[in-house]
Amino acid sequence: MNDRWLRCRAPRADPRVRVVCFPHAGGTAGPYAAWGAALDGRTELSAVQYPGREERIEEPPPHDLDALLSGVCRALLPLAGRPLVLFGHSLGAVVAYETARRLTRQGAPPARLVVSGRRAPCVPVTGDLHTRSDDALVAELARLGATSAELLAEPAFRTVYLPAVRADFALAETYRYAPAGPLPCPVTAVIGAADTEVDHDQASRWAAHTTGAFTLHTVPGGHFWFVPDDTGVLHLLRTAAHEASRPVPSESETPA
Repeated sequence: MNDRWLRCRAPRADPRVRVVCFPHAGGTAGPYAAWGAALDGRTELSAVQYPGREERIEEPPPHDLDALLSGVCRALLPLAGRPLVLFGHSLGAVVAYETARRLTRQGAPPARLVVSGRRAPCVPVTGDLHTRSDDALVAELARLGATSAELLAEPAFRTVYLPAVRADFALAETYRYAPAGPLPCPVTAVIGAADTEVDHDQASRWAAHTTGAFTLHTVPGGHFWFVPDDTGVLHLLRTAAHEASRPVPSESETPA
């Protein structure tokens, strides 16, 4: 897969279902794309690579959600011939949700949306970290456990990394939900029991954003509940992919 928006480390010749992962603020496609090798041979996983990081480092980081969504959806529409499962963590949950809305309007709704570590879109998010100093951003990243302390202590790394982090936090903190119809696909939400960024009530309100089934999982851990042990998130993605790959029964097959 050569599209600049997507990274796929384990392409499948004839995937039954495709999983697409949307990284957190400051995140890159690499760690998420690595999960693909642990899925079965009929499930293909890709991760979205936002501008301004890794091989896209020369591009300005995203400052406009609409432009970001346009690029992502252009990359995903050609893949919509197979069921799509969208997974997003934190900021990635918002981007995945808005991507699902846009794909639905374009006639290619995902088979399932999985959101992690983020309150429902209808619950306002506030914050001004994107306007604070570099040291304040670094302190927040260290608190959340998103990036190693050793890397954050390196001036060269901070120079390259923090512009994308700041832009991502701006998207996350200034996002405002525009009311519209709920998604037709099932939604699964997951939060860490010790997550300081979202609580059970805020996550449970994702139920209002779907006409399909809604499930909320509370798992051990904090905001980055799947770091360093990704066993739980891999199980979640395998389950979501398996359910998305099931054929939809026709009316004649549906029990009365």
